[in-house]
Amino acid sequence: MSTRSRSVRLPTRARDWRLMARTARLVVTIPVYAVLALVAALVGLTLFVLSQNLPLAGFLLSGALPLGNRLVILAEQYPFVGTNYGTFQGVLLVVTALLVGLDVAMVVYHLREHALSAAQGTTSVAGVLLGTLGAGCAACGSAVLAGVLSLFGVTASLTVLPFEGLEFAALALVALVLSLFWLARGMRGGEINGCPVAID
Repeated sequence: MSTRSRSVRLPTRARDWRLMARTARLVVTIPVYAVLALVAALVGLTLFVLSQNLPLAGFLLSGALPLGNRLVILAEQYPFVGTNYGTFQGVLLVVTALLVGLDVAMVVYHLREHALSAAQGTTSVAGVLLGTLGAGCAACGSAVLAGVLSLFGVTASLTVLPFEGLEFAALALVALVLSLFWLARGMRGGEINGCPVAID
């Protein structure tokens, strides 16, 4: 009696990337999901930048300043608005936030339109959570890694890492891309916004 093990499929072929792009495009052509993707991306980016400076986040939430002033301070934390991030770091955070928004929109579409429960969509939900946690914070990830390394007597700074802790954001990108791919594969054979999603 032979048993067939299910292998995890990865996006290794050009048609896999085309399937992801087409499925994502079809979902965001529906206005409510486009708005959801943008809002989720903005919320994700806000969480990412605030997680880099938790005392500032606490100060902004405290209400010590008028709302307008707090919004100006918050805006200056974003990549390409303030000076906190270099070009590479800014691009990485913005791309990750956009992927989080797209992933959230696709998860919600998949759960709503295919009448799935959250339990059935755990891989997708896990992808969003892992992506959000990993991307959020090179600083938090670095702090956690530094704490773990200190248990083993390694006290050197994480600046020895090539991207100074942004490796965590890069890992988040991988988790988000895999989540998008698995979502797109799960939607094959159906229709989105009246258009069929191709089957291999």
